[in-house]
Amino acid sequence: MIKNSYRPYETIVSKATLKEFVASICKIKQIAVDLEADSMFHFKERVCLIQMATNRHNVVIDPLAIKDLSPLRPLFKNKKIRKIFHGADYDIRSLYRDFKIEVHNLFDTQLASMFLGINETSLEALLWDNFGISLNKKFQKKDWSQRPLPEEMVVYAAKDVSHLIPLSKIILNELRSKKRLSWVKEECELLSKVRPGKENSKPLFLKFKGAGRLPPRNLAVLEKLLKYRKAMAYKKDKPLFKILSNASLLKIATIPPNSSIALKRLNALSRRQLAMYGKSILSNVNKALTIEPEKLPRYPRKKAPMLKPVVPNRIKSLRKWRDEKALALGLDPTLLLNKTLLTKLAAIKPTTLKKLDTIESLRRWQKREFGRNIVSILKQIP
Repeated sequence: MIKNSYRPYETIVSKATLKEFVASICKIKQIAVDLEADSMFHFKERVCLIQMATNRHNVVIDPLAIKDLSPLRPLFKNKKIRKIFHGADYDIRSLYRDFKIEVHNLFDTQLASMFLGINETSLEALLWDNFGISLNKKFQKKDWSQRPLPEEMVVYAAKDVSHLIPLSKIILNELRSKKRLSWVKEECELLSKVRPGKENSKPLFLKFKGAGRLPPRNLAVLEKLLKYRKAMAYKKDKPLFKILSNASLLKIATIPPNSSIALKRLNALSRRQLAMYGKSILSNVNKALTIEPEKLPRYPRKKAPMLKPVVPNRIKSLRKWRDEKALALGLDPTLLLNKTLLTKLAAIKPTTLKKLDTIESLRRWQKREFGRNIVSILKQIP
């Protein structure tokens, strides 16, 4: 149970109460949503709180107490109700991962503020700039899976979400005045479809920063260490970084030690880590060092596609137009056209609006607002 006394929020810890809440808000037009998770404390992260607010309600739902959150699915799927998040990517993935909840009619206040040309888009900055509200972030990295959950942490969680509706109203009005609301709606629609990554049998080093610089033998050492760390994290139910840091693993893989003295001299591990994991690390390093040369892993290198000599000129012209346009609009240039899209447009060279449809990554709003400019520029270059 979550500790609670009178506060301008209600805690929901049973399926029956959850059903009542969903039924009471089925005709509202918008609802603000936020989550708290335990990724800093456990191997397999999970959603520990779901905060929701309307103009009349402020609730904190405990998914650790309510095993079945299916009553929420129709609410989140209802296209008539706007769901307001801030920095929704992680939340959308988490809701689907843990509860198979799909979010329709999403409005992300962080994403939207980027399309207003706002440089600092954190919730803390936006609330201060718009309302003079200062958020206390001291609980941001606390263990939200603990139960009973201290009341001050629940109050903190409830306060965060309570500001999203008035903030969204300001941002929506500014987007309308700048005629960019349709841009954000399309981006939010795409964002609502993100899903958590699936487990696969690919080498762990593929997602490790710095692995691409290692030769095959050292890469084999790194892979052994990554597998060992993952197994220990699972066994101890701790996040990977609380077992061994990436920096430590990279240092060991770069200069593989052949003894406990050599491992100690690397200064890659604390005394405690040396005592707990030292022998196992050396064992895994030794196994990697004895792998037959033909069986060593190699980091895959993607060859850049061969581009016609004229393509760089097209990219240069498109980038010049984009940067000038972005400056006039007060936006980050990559919001208008990112590097990948610039290259694709230059390589394919669509010379009509209809041919722009062949560029799958081009948004509808980009084609509508800037399609004629893009076509015109590309026509001028051989």
